[in-house]
Amino acid sequence: MKKLRWASDGDFWELDASTPRTLEGAARAVPGNALPLGLSRGTRLSRPNQIDFMQRFMAAPFLPSYTNHFGITLQRVLSIPFSENWSSLLLGQFNLRKFLSSLKENGGAAMSMRDLKSVGRLLLDKSLYALGFSSEFLQHNLTVDAAWPALFVDKETGDYWDVPFSMALDLASLPSDSGPSYHLCLHHNHGSPKQFQGDTIARVPASLLPGFSAKCAFSYEKNVDIWRSQAQKLKMVQPYDIFLSDPHVSASGTIGAALSANFGEAQHGNFQRLFSDLTRFHARMDFPSGSKFLIGATQLAQDLLNSHQPSSEAIKTIFPTTTLSLQQQIAGPFSFRVDSGVLIDFKDKSWRIQADQPVFAIEYALHVLFSAKAVAWYSPKHQEFMVELRFFET
Repeated sequence: MKKLRWASDGDFWELDASTPRTLEGAARAVPGNALPLGLSRGTRLSRPNQIDFMQRFMAAPFLPSYTNHFGITLQRVLSIPFSENWSSLLLGQFNLRKFLSSLKENGGAAMSMRDLKSVGRLLLDKSLYALGFSSEFLQHNLTVDAAWPALFVDKETGDYWDVPFSMALDLASLPSDSGPSYHLCLHHNHGSPKQFQGDTIARVPASLLPGFSAKCAFSYEKNVDIWRSQAQKLKMVQPYDIFLSDPHVSASGTIGAALSANFGEAQHGNFQRLFSDLTRFHARMDFPSGSKFLIGATQLAQDLLNSHQPSSEAIKTIFPTTTLSLQQQIAGPFSFRVDSGVLIDFKDKSWRIQADQPVFAIEYALHVLFSAKAVAWYSPKHQEFMVELRFFET
């Protein structure tokens, strides 16, 4: 499996966002918008596959999650293999808040607990389960899905949108460290979108309105090592994560039909010792597309030539979107990570800077799997908590 480019694919491809608000643990991006660094990730195991792995190899009876709307939920999976490449997964979700409220509606918790038939009917509620199928597709990432309703997330506002019915076909080449990539997405929406637990009269993003759309993008990426340590590693000691075992400073650039992006990364430590052996910093700057940048630059030049105060909109148009990530080892395989966008208020003369949708996480490196980790993250903006399994992510 290739290394996942979850930090660098965000603005070229419309990646889904991890969220416990849906049974499958993900919300799609509003077409045309990319997601914050802390939420986006590239190719990954589906939520049922993550839970199945943790049940099999980490002795986890269930996986917990939390949202301010649904409260605490517990998930478990039943896996039915058909062949080497095909399997079916039945995912069950237990919502404690919904279960207790249902008991009270049926005449009180004490009486309902004695009524095993009533409890059985609650556990068989079809809204608590989902059925999924998965198979390998060589050299590409292929996703075909349909949802009713489908949950979308808007990067600009952080709001969630419910679309009554949505279908999508997504085909992308496997990500690589350097070289060309391509991506094709076909998308169809039906019905009137509504904001999820929000303003009922809010303006609906145009890309969520009923209709069919197709999008194709190409990009080329080049990675360059500015410095990479040649120091000897500890002998007979396996790193907690094989991809985090080389101290380095690197930079990469990506140019494509959608936009251009620049990345910078620095790492200290080999992630072999118990303490203070991993510090990582990652910065990303996304520049606007050619036409958008040209319009903004032209407007800015006209303002300067006419001795006018440059408009905040023109400056915002040409200014890159910046996202930052910092990771620090706590002890052994445990590390702390914070990902956040950088928001600049251009209307304020002092250009006030603040964090945009930060995400905090505790990561546990699965030593025996070379590069895999269990991640428990929390988003203060959305008031969401989730435990995930991620492979080959840096």
